[in-house]
Amino acid sequence: MGPSDLEEIIGDIQPCESASVLVGPGDDAGIYLIDGTAIVETVDVITPVVNDPFTFGAISANNSLSDVYAMGGRPVSALAIAGFSSCDYEPVVFKEILRGAVHSLKRAGAILIGGHSFEDAELKFGLSVTGIIDKNKILKVSGAEEGDVIVITKPIGIGILTTSLKGGKLTDDDMKTAVGWMLSLNDKASELALKADATACTDITGFGLLGHAHNMVKDAVINFEIEIDSVPVLEHVREMINAGMVPEGAYNNLRFLDGKVEFSSNIAEEDRLLLSDPQTSGGLLITLKEENIKVFEESGIFFSVIGRVIKGSGRIIVK
Repeated sequence: MGPSDLEEIIGDIQPCESASVLVGPGDDAGIYLIDGTAIVETVDVITPVVNDPFTFGAISANNSLSDVYAMGGRPVSALAIAGFSSCDYEPVVFKEILRGAVHSLKRAGAILIGGHSFEDAELKFGLSVTGIIDKNKILKVSGAEEGDVIVITKPIGIGILTTSLKGGKLTDDDMKTAVGWMLSLNDKASELALKADATACTDITGFGLLGHAHNMVKDAVINFEIEIDSVPVLEHVREMINAGMVPEGAYNNLRFLDGKVEFSSNIAEEDRLLLSDPQTSGGLLITLKEENIKVFEESGIFFSVIGRVIKGSGRIIVK
């Protein structure tokens, strides 16, 4: 489902009436209060992005866990969801996918406690994840303030590279760096965002960098000003864009952003598509006070300051 359709559907959902609902539809995950404990819940399912079943399962699990980290939570348990064609795949394939998912869950300190499978023509896999969160330290998609800096914690271009792999333009060996990033959990970035008193946070997935940035500024009195040269990009990405290996999702995302993003005249169509590229297990997009960036500088983890928050009307400006 494209971002335009999803935004319209979510917008028509009635606000949650229960006082126990701390965060409802429209953010990265839902948060519900039970006897003083804040529970964070999310679900995500994707199609294969690599050829190896174990690696796909691990990446899909990371992708599902990411929404919990984007809220500042800690994953505790998960249910597996699998669409599987028994005519096209041997059971051992699904077994390897599950092994990969369990491997990622163990790294995250969470446990697989069940799941559900269904017959599907196209292989799909993901997790419904439950976590816990400090109700006084919830990271939300909204809340960025004028003067904040904008930080990203992983390079972009995953959708273009996985499209290139499926199209035979790249080999598994070419994908090693990208796979390493997809296998990287967002746990440390989430901890640092909390430590740095982040004002807002989201993870970058199917709507691309600009689509998720739009979710952070819409209906607000701020703009995001993003510098294209500061956005980290994976190896081979620009080469593959020139080869025509751009996923349909990037075009859909860019169409959705029409009128919501102001591109400087020097920003080429290729860069606009790159910034709209759907990510799998992407990094976190975080806003925080400039003086708190030292928390990330002292941590040793990868990050890049890609812009800042200015006074505005809910738009994104790309220079």
